[in-house]
Amino acid sequence: MSADQPCPVAKMERLLVASDGSEFSEGAIREALNLAKTCSSKLYVISVAQEPDIREFADSYPLAAVEKLEKAVREHLESVQERAGKEGVSCEIILGRGPVPSKLIIEEAAKNNVELIIMGRHGRTGLTRIMMGSVTAKVIGDAPCKVMIVPRFSRISLEKILVPTDGSLYSEIATREAVSIAKRVGSSLIALSVYKRDENFKLAEASVGMVKEVAEREGIKIETLTLKGEPHEVIVDTVEKKKAGFMVVGSHGRTGLQRLLMGSVTERLIGYAGCPILIVRKP
Repeated sequence: MSADQPCPVAKMERLLVASDGSEFSEGAIREALNLAKTCSSKLYVISVAQEPDIREFADSYPLAAVEKLEKAVREHLESVQERAGKEGVSCEIILGRGPVPSKLIIEEAAKNNVELIIMGRHGRTGLTRIMMGSVTAKVIGDAPCKVMIVPRFSRISLEKILVPTDGSLYSEIATREAVSIAKRVGSSLIALSVYKRDENFKLAEASVGMVKEVAEREGIKIETLTLKGEPHEVIVDTVEKKKAGFMVVGSHGRTGLQRLLMGSVTERLIGYAGCPILIVRKP
């Protein structure tokens, strides 16, 4: 994210970044620091020492292994806090302990009233595994706020924002968020609807038309695309072809044939898209 850009949202007082200490979390940490600096936000950094479920291991799990894990996690957190201090960012570290990282992340987000959780796309295997698929999915599904997924090497670029839409309520929520961001920072939008069957073309066309109407009402430049194919493949391809630097999606989508923003499609977008993705929840 460019240092001279305004804060993309009106209220961004508290951010939480979840990290497992691996290289896969570096993009999330870097962009969280940049966003916190731009928005004058307080940054919470959580890393989880994922201890085994005591019901399974009883007293057989060595205490020394737990202590070694916690020491490594604390050192990582302190290194992020030091980086934040150099950037003038207020930063509080949280060392989580327990067998379910997603639960701890969600609890800390709620406890500290954060407006955004920022996570990497993947994590390392082994005990900590904080960023692996199921954890990310659970955080997205249950978080009390918006969630941003940042691939390892990507940076937040708000010049062009892609909004995939299926015309559902959840797409409308994502549209409002994208329009709000674009208006604050002077971005342009790309509205995209993907259909798999010819009989769904008119619905897809109407979906992007609704986004266009909202954007133009706010004086925002917008390009609309209605394309046929597998939703996640078309969306990922469009990000690359149009050089979109940011994507906004709803956390759920229309049921039935399209399912544009439902589970498997969203998971694939997170897995393959080359830009950061903001997942917006229904209030």
